[in-house]
Amino acid sequence: MTKYIFVTGGVLSGLGKGITTASIGLLLKGMGYSVTAIKIDPYVNVDAGTMNPYMHGEVFVTEDGGETDLDIGHYERFLGTNLSRDHNITTGKVYMEVITKERRGDYLGQTVQIIPHVTDEIKSRIRDVAERSSADIVLVEVGGTVGDIEGLPFLEAARQMRLEEGSAGALFIHVVLVPKLSTTGEFKTKPAQHSFQELRRIGIQPDIIVARSESPINPSVKGKLALFGNVATDEVFNSYDVDPVYEVPKVLKEQGIDRVLARKLSLEYREPDLGRWMEFVERYKNSSRTVEIAMVGKYTALKDSYLSIIEALKHAGAHLHVKPVLKWIEATDVELGKLSVKESVESVNAAVILPGFGARGAEGKISIIKYLRELEKPVLGICFGLQLMVVEFARNVLGLQGANTTEVDPNTPYPVIDLLEMQRGVVVKGGSMRLGALPIKVLRGTLAYRIYGADIVYERHRHRYQVNPAYIDKFESAGLRVSGVSHEGFPEMMELIDMKFYFGTQAHPEYKSRPLNPSPVFMEFLRAASGS
Repeated sequence: MTKYIFVTGGVLSGLGKGITTASIGLLLKGMGYSVTAIKIDPYVNVDAGTMNPYMHGEVFVTEDGGETDLDIGHYERFLGTNLSRDHNITTGKVYMEVITKERRGDYLGQTVQIIPHVTDEIKSRIRDVAERSSADIVLVEVGGTVGDIEGLPFLEAARQMRLEEGSAGALFIHVVLVPKLSTTGEFKTKPAQHSFQELRRIGIQPDIIVARSESPINPSVKGKLALFGNVATDEVFNSYDVDPVYEVPKVLKEQGIDRVLARKLSLEYREPDLGRWMEFVERYKNSSRTVEIAMVGKYTALKDSYLSIIEALKHAGAHLHVKPVLKWIEATDVELGKLSVKESVESVNAAVILPGFGARGAEGKISIIKYLRELEKPVLGICFGLQLMVVEFARNVLGLQGANTTEVDPNTPYPVIDLLEMQRGVVVKGGSMRLGALPIKVLRGTLAYRIYGADIVYERHRHRYQVNPAYIDKFESAGLRVSGVSHEGFPEMMELIDMKFYFGTQAHPEYKSRPLNPSPVFMEFLRAASGS
């Protein structure tokens, strides 16, 4: 029978429940069990696709085109597996389905209520994922914090599943913040105590407590958490800050969480095999060479807006024994004259032109791209980054003054970037972009082919605009060649033939990068940046 582990959080959001969940999943997988993970997001949006990154961090795109929470990315990276859109359950999805069923007459004669109709839908979605994945263990992270009104139906569904599955079939892990006062150096457990009380009020008693802290807590703090959390002392674990976060599984294992999980879920204990994982961690930590990478974007105040790109650079760096040092450049500041192009990127070894939407910061990015190209520094453009590399080349090399993307300037005389044909007439914004893993034909004799070593590759996408094929002859005659083509026929990858690495891709290769299997695009980029 499938076992379920529910991970809840208290005190505040952003505690690291996703990393905790993913780390536990890695340990269980290392024990030889098949594991999958679900993220519950209580917001009413159907998915994360229509939210500004400042509201919720990056949108992580799955193979099947789901626009999901960034924690799905954590799960994929730690578990080394591809998840689907169904692994991200939201209030919007649940209520949309319940209302559809009500209108269809599925509940004919009944008063449709939160309990049992909404909670039944939640439980059904969790069990459907378990059945389709054939997993031994399903980890379910409940987003937000205990006490949030929007999260109550999900916690109630989890409470019911504990009753239905039994104590050995469903387990609760509660993650709490244990802050340390800077004035006294004292760890404070009072926020966690209130969190335990709120959880019990809902009807849930945690089986395991994970205390999040900046540094390791002492035994007296651990004892206090056990007392107020109503668990044994050996059922309290501490997840303190480490770099990289991929070391968290080791931190938890050293405290014995794997043995407690096996005991509570009536699982046969097997020593987790973390050999290759820890080799990766040690390579990352022991990388002596550094390379400075400019991260040029418009959401740089929240680094989680580009989380998968940051992690992809770490994956590649560890394998090359190079540690990327990131220099964040807010393109809007360059655009407004608050920051000069020269001081932004003169000192860096290479740059990533980050993805994004809309006009803000676009001209700042274009001016930086021009400077980098003329200095012949390695440049990687992703999605909108590629598109602006094309705009810059059109203006400053081809002399097409006013060239632009029609996303920014619908009346540009030279629409070198234009709306996808399939997007014309699309009115609905949510889930309507060109999404998911799609084939790209890679042309031989190019940098792209050297990167991938294959004629056809599948990368994940999230865009509405494309490089306009009408200008390809002009670009290629000046040295900016197409090196990858979509199955619809428009350019997917472009590169400058007289530079070591000047490469743009319409796809998002960062989504498929894994600690043990880095993205080849980021590997080649860091080779060029570090002079390897």
